[in-house]
Amino acid sequence: MDSKALETLDFPKILAQLAGHTSFSAGRELALALTPTDDLREAERRQQETAEARRLLGEGSTVHLGGVYDVRPYLVKARLSAPLLPGELLEIRSTLLRARALQQTLTRASSHFPHLADIAARMECCPHVAEEIGRCIDERAEIRDSASPELSRIRQELREAHTRLLSTLEKMVAAPANAAYLQEPLVTQRHGRYVIPLKAEFKGRIPGLVHDQSASGATLFIEPLATVELGNRWRECQLEEEREVRRILIELAELVGDEAPYIRRTVETLAELDLALAKARYAEAINGVQPKLVGFHKHGLQATGLKVSGSNVRPSNLKPETLEPGTLIHPGTTLDLRAARHPLLDPRTVVPIDVHLSPEYFVLVITGPNTGGKTVTLKTVGLLALMAQAGLAIPAAEGSALSVFDAIYADIGDEQSIEQNLSTFSSHMTNIVRILRQATPRSLVLLDELGAGTDPEEGSALARALLSHLVERSITTLTATHYSELKIYAHATPGVRNACVEFDPETLAPTFELSIGLPGRSNALAIARRLGLHEGILAEAEALVQPTSLQADALLEEIRRSRQAAREAQAEAEAALHRVQALEMELRHRLSQIEAARRAVLNEARAEAQELLEATREEVAQVRARLGRSADLHEQWLAEAEAELARRAGETARLEPEVEPPAVAAEPFRVGERVWVPSLQAGGEILSLDEAEGEAEVQIGAFRLALPLRRLRKLKAQEPEPPARPPVTAPPAAGPLHPSPGIELDLRGLRVEEMLPALQKYLDEAYLAGLPWVRIIHGKGTGRLREAVWDLLRRHPYVVEQRLGERGEGDEGVTVATLAGG
Repeated sequence: MDSKALETLDFPKILAQLAGHTSFSAGRELALALTPTDDLREAERRQQETAEARRLLGEGSTVHLGGVYDVRPYLVKARLSAPLLPGELLEIRSTLLRARALQQTLTRASSHFPHLADIAARMECCPHVAEEIGRCIDERAEIRDSASPELSRIRQELREAHTRLLSTLEKMVAAPANAAYLQEPLVTQRHGRYVIPLKAEFKGRIPGLVHDQSASGATLFIEPLATVELGNRWRECQLEEEREVRRILIELAELVGDEAPYIRRTVETLAELDLALAKARYAEAINGVQPKLVGFHKHGLQATGLKVSGSNVRPSNLKPETLEPGTLIHPGTTLDLRAARHPLLDPRTVVPIDVHLSPEYFVLVITGPNTGGKTVTLKTVGLLALMAQAGLAIPAAEGSALSVFDAIYADIGDEQSIEQNLSTFSSHMTNIVRILRQATPRSLVLLDELGAGTDPEEGSALARALLSHLVERSITTLTATHYSELKIYAHATPGVRNACVEFDPETLAPTFELSIGLPGRSNALAIARRLGLHEGILAEAEALVQPTSLQADALLEEIRRSRQAAREAQAEAEAALHRVQALEMELRHRLSQIEAARRAVLNEARAEAQELLEATREEVAQVRARLGRSADLHEQWLAEAEAELARRAGETARLEPEVEPPAVAAEPFRVGERVWVPSLQAGGEILSLDEAEGEAEVQIGAFRLALPLRRLRKLKAQEPEPPARPPVTAPPAAGPLHPSPGIELDLRGLRVEEMLPALQKYLDEAYLAGLPWVRIIHGKGTGRLREAVWDLLRRHPYVVEQRLGERGEGDEGVTVATLAGG
């Protein structure tokens, strides 16, 4: 990638912002060294890596790099067998432990985060190194007694020597005979030796070595001769301890040095992971999106029919013998930035722009007033392309797409060089010559104020010639200019399109909006009139301007207004359509809920009625069998039961089950098939399938919905509804011996004292009428009524047995009693 373009487009400033989101110095170093790639697959891998890291952080994961350090300088010391400080060894241990935790976490989630898991899999966590360091050094960076048996022994002797030394000194200080000679009864230290404060006038009264004296000279700090040997032994133990500690640190350093290549690889891999997480945090900070990266069309877009007279220059990826002479080849570039924002501008004030190329053109000529946003547009396009190829999210709207360019070149800004004695024009030409020498049909060229800095007539001619050369070479180019001749050139030249930045003559301020398809118009006279210039001067100026220019400006203004009105009308229509579609979907959803509830209620009612009907049929069959022996006794009851059965059968037949449209299962779905969506009570057509995710994109009316395959049903020809069951007809009735009270008694709502006489009377009448069994409805409630019913039934002489109702009979809210003689 062109290093000059990186500087010109402020890419290092983006990297500085990215580095601010890293967690440790190695990650920061990697972020500052990040460069865009010209390989499509590598760019896609980087984007996927960023997307995974963003999703990982968005799910509230505890993945972080706290406790990770750049320990590579320590590895250099360790390879030289130089001892490492305990704090340095603890940093190595902390880094290795964190690496192991990250590796385990990401490996377990490899199905969701494969790219991050691949990074983690490359780490060499060296668990034995971390374990050995932890065994020898505690959290306070002190060597443990257990680091070696020798150190344990030495420290034991050190403690004992220290105890004996202090005990002897404290006895001397506490002795009454020495009290008069001491300035204070205490033991202190001077130059690493324990001493006592002796009054100067009593020097020699306590034999010893003088190590120091007070500032006034009144006190001498002496080490009594009686403790010199004890002090020497204590100091010897200290030196032994230091030698043993140094030996342990050297051993640990050698262990680290042996594993240095693996530890270095782990640190560098942690830096990669840190960079991925930093890219995710930066994406959130700029509210960026993952752009769609696409390759160049294999053979350009010759089908557009663009021609350039006399051209014999072809893109490098095409075979000249396959082309007709004079054919202009579109490089196959994809550039579609939607609501793009420059990431270094204040997001609260920056105006988003839409920039796109089409199969009809690959060169944009941008015109408009000064400070109108032409240069910002060029920088936004170039910088976002660099960010996308570096694996960064871009501040734009969803759906933005870019080709992966082999290089991006930019000639933007005043590049006057005093040191090289170059004018602005010469500096620009030097850069442009370099760009023309290096650019290919897969490059992106950004040129600001092409041909400026010299005579306008010559500059305009040179600008047109340069653009023609770029068009002939099929190089994607965006250029900003003030030359009116370039507007005409862009309008008349195949492969080139005008664009402009808008300007509001009422406020005398640019709107910073980019409009593709129309050239910018002159605003000098309008601005002058707005600022109050005398009308006479304006009239003279307008007279000097060619009439065709004024007419063109007026026509451009009319076209611009018409386009704005059309856009506003389209926006209103789209908003209204969206509201209607949303309302339609809401109504469909509500209707589906109502239909589902209605089907459930009707099907439940039918099932219950069908169960009751079957039970009744069984009872009637039993009665028929019994009446075979005494046909003259119960003809009226039989007629009544048959009539009731016929009525219920008729009601049940009318409650046909609600069914969904017939569906075909087991066969795979195909694109273009018609399907039924039961949850929406609507049919649609499959537009695309994602077998891996188990989803399909379905067109339902004006909506395109992503739906799980399990919620779809294949449609087939509608089957006729099943015929209703014929009703059961009742046989002719005969005269009864006793009127029947009916086979049910509903006691719900009665108190126990009210229920008992009613139930007694009902059982008597049912027995006299010859009913084989009866249903007593008492409800569930607290159970008091049911207990009273059962108590009476147990004692009643006509009741043979009783049971609670089964499913379909009322469950525990009903008791079925079998009567004697049934």
